[in-house]
Amino acid sequence: MSPLANRTIATVGSGVMAEAMVIGLLQGRLVTPEQVVASHPRAERRNALATTHGIRTVASNIEAVTGADVIILAVKPQMLAKVGREIGPHLRPGQLVLSVLAGPTTTALVGTLGHDQVVRAMPNTPARIGAGMTVWYATPATTAQQQEQAKALLSALGAELQVEDEKWVAMATAVSGTGPAYVFLVMEALIDAAVHLGFPRHIAHDLVIETLEGSTRFAKQSGDHPAVLRNMVTSPGGTSAAAIHELESGRLRTVLSEAVWAAFRRTVELGDQLEAQVGAGAGADAGADKPGD
Repeated sequence: MSPLANRTIATVGSGVMAEAMVIGLLQGRLVTPEQVVASHPRAERRNALATTHGIRTVASNIEAVTGADVIILAVKPQMLAKVGREIGPHLRPGQLVLSVLAGPTTTALVGTLGHDQVVRAMPNTPARIGAGMTVWYATPATTAQQQEQAKALLSALGAELQVEDEKWVAMATAVSGTGPAYVFLVMEALIDAAVHLGFPRHIAHDLVIETLEGSTRFAKQSGDHPAVLRNMVTSPGGTSAAAIHELESGRLRTVLSEAVWAAFRRTVELGDQLEAQVGAGAGADAGADKPGD
């Protein structure tokens, strides 16, 4: 039986990623449409979700989380303070909050929500078609059953990996979370190079897409180290050797490494900023007059 059987799933911030999770859950028959409620401020978006997936939609975030067993938090990171303080007072022990926000740490999430049963997850863009890679961390307050629920939810997006150190989620943000951007940039550059050679753009597009997809599938199926696979297609004095010499001369490895580190530093910076906002908000709340004072 699915860990999500007879459980109500609420999405707060029902954008593309939340919808991808709903689609995965429904297609995998982990839940039925009657188990899902999605909140969104725009009526046209609510109507589209209800019509397409048969789920219940509401305008109020509070209405969505009330009675839900699992809450998928998928708002924009800059909306965390507003939405978190809105729904926080209405959360109860036993509810799992699963955040797919890039940046906010569990310290920021718990501090904003006033609720400690939280999972921080970092999916990536291919999750939209069920081919994602998600790294996630659960706070110590989450139960084994809640972690199984999180695992089932995130499996609907593709591969998932639970880690014991939250820092790894920030690291994954720089590798797998931001990774598609690196791949798309390389893809774009190869297509442009093929066009420069003389191929029509649509043919260049197909050549590059199929080459990248086939190479990835081959690497996954073989299990060999990428260096071994590269050596397989690099003959002495051949075309691959000439091309790789140029890539190495251009510091490709170093630039990619620096890009990953830049993404990691920015992830940590965003997390620190949000934690600081939570601390500032708590200080303001502590200093505010209470009714009856």
